[in-house]
Amino acid sequence: MSHQLQIAGYRILARVGRGAASELYAVQDPKTKQVWALKHVIKENEKDQRFIDQVQTEYLVGSKLDHPNVRGVCRFIKHRKGFKVRAVTLIMELVDATTLDQRLPQTHAEAVRIFLQVARGLVHMHSRGFIHADIKPNNILVTEQEKVKIIDLGQGCATGTVKKRIQGTPGYMAPEQAHRQAITEKTDIYNLGATMYWVLVGEVIPTALPPKDDSDSLYTGALDPDHVKPPVPPQEKDASIHPLLSRQILDCVRLHPDDRPESMAVVANRLELIGELLENPSQPPPPIVGDEDTTF
Repeated sequence: MSHQLQIAGYRILARVGRGAASELYAVQDPKTKQVWALKHVIKENEKDQRFIDQVQTEYLVGSKLDHPNVRGVCRFIKHRKGFKVRAVTLIMELVDATTLDQRLPQTHAEAVRIFLQVARGLVHMHSRGFIHADIKPNNILVTEQEKVKIIDLGQGCATGTVKKRIQGTPGYMAPEQAHRQAITEKTDIYNLGATMYWVLVGEVIPTALPPKDDSDSLYTGALDPDHVKPPVPPQEKDASIHPLLSRQILDCVRLHPDDRPESMAVVANRLELIGELLENPSQPPPPIVGDEDTTF
């Protein structure tokens, strides 16, 4: 690709990715020589408006965040033709990394180190009043040095938002997302739990979609055992998974938000403890205590 090609004044160095309606490039600011990632979405028809909206949301949420485990955003540019927006561009931090689904951890200890960084990035998001709402393996970048970046904030929203339509990814989507209930910190806890389940077990958890005759109720038909059965404990799938890690994952993917850990900070604290146990297997396990504590 010619280095003379530009978007919004940034010189294109290479195409580095492609989304549902977006192109991702490595670009350089000709003035500062700084290298960035550039996401570009063109509106071909009215159906593409939601992709435009997602990029704008990614900027509005990302610009309020500042954490080493969340990809930074810099600028949002609208390209107009007449009075109509025909394309948008998002300038972001360029990260030399691979998505988690393409770079699976080699050990459970490595997996927990990755999960812990994701949890810490989400703790930061929650402290700023935002929910990611689409945590899944291909929205987590991992570098060769095991540094994690959460990406794709396009479905992010303020805590407590009730969305007009179902958004999320089946297999990782929390029941309250499938039933258009309020999106809260507990939603990200479920998404992360489902992600951990897939990474360690290699299977997705069936999404608690509403039955056809009951599209709004979260606590009736769809959560009946005949409709949704709890996932098999990870340790039963793989006996080498530490029992506390298995329990942590199951706690995160409880169907009812109130049954999940109190906060992402609690999840992070537990993962830190589990990580220490995996790094030092001779260390005695902690006592089992109530969920109000940050231990188990």
